[in-house]
Amino acid sequence: MNFVIGVFDLFAYTIPGALYVAFFGYLGTKLHILTVASVAGVPTVVLVVVIVVLSFLLGYLAYPAGDALERIVPRRRDRNPVEVFLKRSPAAKDRAFLKENPHLLLGALQLHDKEVAVDITRLRASGLMVRNCAPPLLFGAVAAIVEIFAGKHPFIAAGFAVLLLFASLTLVSQGRKLSLWAGMKTLELCFWIPEIDEKLAADEAAPEPS
Repeated sequence: MNFVIGVFDLFAYTIPGALYVAFFGYLGTKLHILTVASVAGVPTVVLVVVIVVLSFLLGYLAYPAGDALERIVPRRRDRNPVEVFLKRSPAAKDRAFLKENPHLLLGALQLHDKEVAVDITRLRASGLMVRNCAPPLLFGAVAAIVEIFAGKHPFIAAGFAVLLLFASLTLVSQGRKLSLWAGMKTLELCFWIPEIDEKLAADEAAPEPS
């Protein structure tokens, strides 16, 4: 049996999940649940497989946390990919594809040329990875705040708390930026596919089934 993790799964789920594994490993060490002796007794190959599988599962299960944090963190400015695209390319204002869902347009690009669509998929995956990495860093900031009062090095813990909190908020912002870039790239590539407007026009003109 082969266990294969795709690029999208690696970026969107596994890498953020690895941060959750690190966070829970930290908690386990602090609570004396995990020890060096218990980990050292596990074969290296088994340990690597367990960490990868746990990272993927935790990243998948915690996906809503990244979505929720993105909704909570205020936006400095709300930029729509279509509006930004039209400012840069006003000649496309009457094109039919601008009214369609970006995921549908990505599917059209993948059918037209998979290699061209790879760059969009990479941007989307990178944006999700960056966004989904924000919650475990926020949890780390909370743990660092607890360490200020319960640990032996309060000033170091305070520094880590500020750093992790800043990193978490920054990742949310950068995730939004990458998502915008993915939407922009989708529209820019669709601009050079004239058949896409003909297809959409034909679908609109087709009679509805009775």
